[in-house]
Amino acid sequence: MPSSPALFLDRDGNLIEDHHHTCRVEQIALIPGVRSALHACLGAGYKLFVLTNQSGLNRGIFTWEQYEACNARMLELLDLPAPGILEIKAAPERPDEPSLYRKPSPRFILEMIAKHDLDPVRSWMTGDRCTDWDAGLNAGIKSCAMRSGAGRPEDFIYAESKGITIRKDFPEFVRMDLGLKW
Repeated sequence: MPSSPALFLDRDGNLIEDHHHTCRVEQIALIPGVRSALHACLGAGYKLFVLTNQSGLNRGIFTWEQYEACNARMLELLDLPAPGILEIKAAPERPDEPSLYRKPSPRFILEMIAKHDLDPVRSWMTGDRCTDWDAGLNAGIKSCAMRSGAGRPEDFIYAESKGITIRKDFPEFVRMDLGLKW
């Protein structure tokens, strides 16, 4: 029987502020409350993963080195205890390019469920865009729509039509849907 629940987390607009093609370390700022919420999730036994579409890489807007530096800064600000975020996956393709991992593909989620013996029934995908929510649904896990990022009003109408939970931000999701306090 799978042992651990997991959270699959979009990065921009969910964990950190979205700057549309975030590519400079000085742009990295945590959404208020995210650090404490993630600490609570780890304490409750959730395994953490980040799955992010980063078409700015293939568009030539920023480099892999810039992307990695931004992730390093995010991890520094989060200051999570071990095991922290287990894996981070970026899909560099533009929406019009073939891709294995670009959300709404469920591939990364399904691979991590198998690799880490995760419980899909107790796992979630959280993010601020339809592609995030659809990745979760496509993988057979629950999804939560965050209003803290780039979501448009029509995106939240779509989320409602699919029965996707909608929250102000990740900390609200952790309190209301996971029932965790900090």
